[in-house]
Amino acid sequence: MNQMFQKSLNDRHKLEVVYVDSRNIMTQRIVRIVKIYDNRILVFCYKKKKVRSLKKENILAIHPVQLNNFEMEA
Repeated sequence: MNQMFQKSLNDRHKLEVVYVDSRNIMTQRIVRIVKIYDNRILVFCYKKKKVRSLKKENILAIHPVQLNNFEMEA
């Protein structure tokens, strides 16, 4: 997972994250990694349009966002 965070940070690629928040609510977000810490990652959340801090231990799943044809041509 840390390698995917680092690659996303370096390449500025979006990731889709499934995350359990502090109230035990599961959320699914499209994010871009801003900074990586030992136990947390700082991300820009496209849903909230804000920078958020996520605990690594609360991330249930993560994968790269697939680009559609419009984004590939831009």
